[in-house]
Amino acid sequence: MRTCPLILVFATVISIGYGRLNAASSGSQSLTPATAAAVEKDVRVFTETVARDITQEGPAAWRKYLSESPSFFLASEGRMVFPNGAAATAGIQDLVRTIKRIELQWGDDLRVDPLTPDFAVVAATYHELRVDTAGKRIEESGFFTGTAEHRNGRWQFRNTHWSVVPAAP
Repeated sequence: MRTCPLILVFATVISIGYGRLNAASSGSQSLTPATAAAVEKDVRVFTETVARDITQEGPAAWRKYLSESPSFFLASEGRMVFPNGAAATAGIQDLVRTIKRIELQWGDDLRVDPLTPDFAVVAATYHELRVDTAGKRIEESGFFTGTAEHRNGRWQFRNTHWSVVPAAP
């Protein structure tokens, strides 16, 4: 007689767990076409704003667009450059001292893949010109990927990866 109530409890727990799992997996599919279009539009505006502000304000502008959370990371050329938001903040301060001017341009191939109302993947070719405090010019082109997150009423990059096209020999 004791097994029957235990089986009932066990079946209820499994049923509740399955319901939650099902709801969680269908949550990622709940992005309606209208919401996806709105996220894509917002993230495109966000990326345009990033390039404009970096070009106009210099490397200090990155502070507005990189998440300060411990989950943030920035990788480049297969290496972790900033493992978290605090490291990015410190790194940006170094860039402000060494870079006099910077220009960032996204390619016409910008892709935005809305994942949820608050997350999207961004990918694009880019071209960057940097002039250091000694006047040395460095030009790089490559490919950028990142995850944009809408948090506290604004979009920021939660993570980024930069790949530079090697210079011709």
